[in-house]
Amino acid sequence: MKLYGADNRELMTITEIGRDGNVLIVRGRIFGAMPMTAKLRPEEARAALKLLNLRTILFLISLFFRRG
Repeated sequence: MKLYGADNRELMTITEIGRDGNVLIVRGRIFGAMPMTAKLRPEEARAALKLLNLRTILFLISLFFRRG
C-alpha cells in the first residue's frame, strides 16, 4: 500500500500492518529509502475516530468499491 502527499509524490510504502500486544504496528519505507516502524496506541486510535464525521465514514466505506 502506498500513501501519497498533496503533490502526488509517494510519501510511504507500507509493507506490513500487524499487532504487538495492544499496539498496532505499521512497517514500511518513507520516501522509498528510509525504513520506519510506527506504533498506534489505543488512546491515539480513539482520538483518530473523534476526527471522523458521518460523511467521512461513509466515504471510507465506499472507498473499497471505487475504481482507481
